[in-house]
Amino acid sequence: MLELDRIKNNRDNVIEGLKNRGFLDCEKYVDEVIKINEKRKDLKKKFDNLSTELNNLTEEIHRLIIKHEDTNEIKENVKSKKEILKKLQEDITKIEYDLVEKLADIPNVPNKKAPIGKNSKDNVVVFQTPIVNHEHKVPHYELIEKFDIIDFELGNKLSGAGFPVYKGLGAKLQRALINFFLDEATEAGFKEHEVPIVLNKDSFFATGQLPDKEKQMYKTGDAYLIPTAEVPLTNIYRNVIVNEEDLPIKLTGYTPCFRREAGSWGKEVRGLNRLHQFDKIEIVEISKQEESYLTLEKMRIYVEGLVKKLELPYRVLALCTGDLGYNAAFTYDIEVYSVGQDLWLEASSISNFETYQANRLNLKYKDSNGKKILAHTLNGSALALPRIVAAMLEWYYDGEKIVIPTVLQKYMNMTYIQ
Repeated sequence: MLELDRIKNNRDNVIEGLKNRGFLDCEKYVDEVIKINEKRKDLKKKFDNLSTELNNLTEEIHRLIIKHEDTNEIKENVKSKKEILKKLQEDITKIEYDLVEKLADIPNVPNKKAPIGKNSKDNVVVFQTPIVNHEHKVPHYELIEKFDIIDFELGNKLSGAGFPVYKGLGAKLQRALINFFLDEATEAGFKEHEVPIVLNKDSFFATGQLPDKEKQMYKTGDAYLIPTAEVPLTNIYRNVIVNEEDLPIKLTGYTPCFRREAGSWGKEVRGLNRLHQFDKIEIVEISKQEESYLTLEKMRIYVEGLVKKLELPYRVLALCTGDLGYNAAFTYDIEVYSVGQDLWLEASSISNFETYQANRLNLKYKDSNGKKILAHTLNGSALALPRIVAAMLEWYYDGEKIVIPTVLQKYMNMTYIQ
């Protein structure tokens, strides 16, 4: 959530940034926030002045009592003012709620580093490995049937479309990847957590999934299933003040993730390309403001390193302003190449939210002078499994068997799937 001071003091820059991301009503929203806040300040001033008057009247009553003088008239005045004060407090509570609601409807302002554009076609490729010709261009959804390692029909029977069942060596491959990614993360200094996958509304509001992404999430009672471990990992530090010397804070965790992906047809959504339930390892960092973009680059290099160790062709995109997530100020996407489908598949998004999440989380750090400063939060997929598996099966198929990547062989205790 954008800070009020930023909106008030940098109105034109905020509006320009929001226009770049395609937020058409930005001027109306920004000016409404400023107007509501001015009204809130006016009510608060009246409340404070009236509180002072009441304190003075209370002191006057005490003086009159000591002098044995009549206090009835002043008491009636106090009673009347207390009613007004109560009403003012109710008005302040309501207008503060309205202010938070209005602020929650405004997305993050893109960082100046983000390329300006309208949609995914305007994303900028910042790096790409060469695409080497592959002799056996078989899509993964044919390979998983051939080798009997993932069953979509069984998943459909048990749950519905988008809930595959991994079986035999498919399940073993899935577990190998999870263990590999977690081992790499902990070796890189990320502290592993096992976290709940059902969270309350406050947690989702704090990281920006609510109200923006509500229709894309699975709900159970008053709680929601997580779409990413970013939500519980980041919320560990909700309403927390950390010391500057403890930064950066590095967290990781494996969870199943749940998303109501928009239904559509075509090769882009076949097989493992788009699922309702999938496994993912997430990395989260909490950083000082002036260090967060260096942190972002380190996270990007780390995630690229995972793809390199799997020896998959990949590319890195800088998302344009019109393709940024609601709460992100800057995002890199890492896509792996699917040789069997001739598609680029997103396997990771690495984002800097700057102070947007921290403001909702009330997450601050205390500097050496005792000043409390909003932190910057960042997160990245490291990695999401389905599209990695899809690209890996296709890339390592040699016409007879699927070769296991070297870094995974010790986890699977085998060199190929046949």
